[in-house]
Amino acid sequence: MATKDKFGVPVVAGEAGILMPKLKFRFRVTMLSGFGGDDESGQRRFTQNVVNVSRPKVSYEEVEIHSYNSRVYVQGKHAWETIQVVLRDDVTNSVSRIVGAQQQRQLNHLEQTAPLAGDDYKFDMRIEILDGSTANELEFWELEGCFLTNVDYSDSDYATNEPVQITLTIRYDNAIHKAGAGAIGTGGGIDMSGTGDNAFPTPGNEAT
Repeated sequence: MATKDKFGVPVVAGEAGILMPKLKFRFRVTMLSGFGGDDESGQRRFTQNVVNVSRPKVSYEEVEIHSYNSRVYVQGKHAWETIQVVLRDDVTNSVSRIVGAQQQRQLNHLEQTAPLAGDDYKFDMRIEILDGSTANELEFWELEGCFLTNVDYSDSDYATNEPVQITLTIRYDNAIHKAGAGAIGTGGGIDMSGTGDNAFPTPGNEAT
């Protein structure tokens, strides 16, 4: 007798089961435009050498409003936290070259000159959670108006066997979260807001 439908937390009488989780190691990071001057070959090497990436985090300020005998709170401005991308530095120098090119776009260290406007050096990037069997994404984040705030070229050490890594800290203006083409129970490319005809499935209609 099959018992797998008996595992998990029952939410309706007589019904249980466990939803397949998204796995941390099934992901892809892609630079969409602008990074390192739109070097397509370098951007592919960038994606192939990503070790890990942090996902976006957002916080909201509180606005305190005083009244007669009490106080209430409303939402103020929000702030996106920086993210980090860790890369392997390969022997062809493709990663260090494209990272260096992006730094030169932000500030020419030789000539000590800077671009006139942020749009001259900012780039967009995409963080995708993949389904593990195809290249389809279950969900993705699109980060707009990105630029580097810190570049750590790691170190060299005779006593280790680890590959050399480059750690990038990235600031961005906005992040859009959507369901991808591989999302089960949706039509793909769906806004995660939960509204509209193509919203994420309501509880009880998910894939098990």
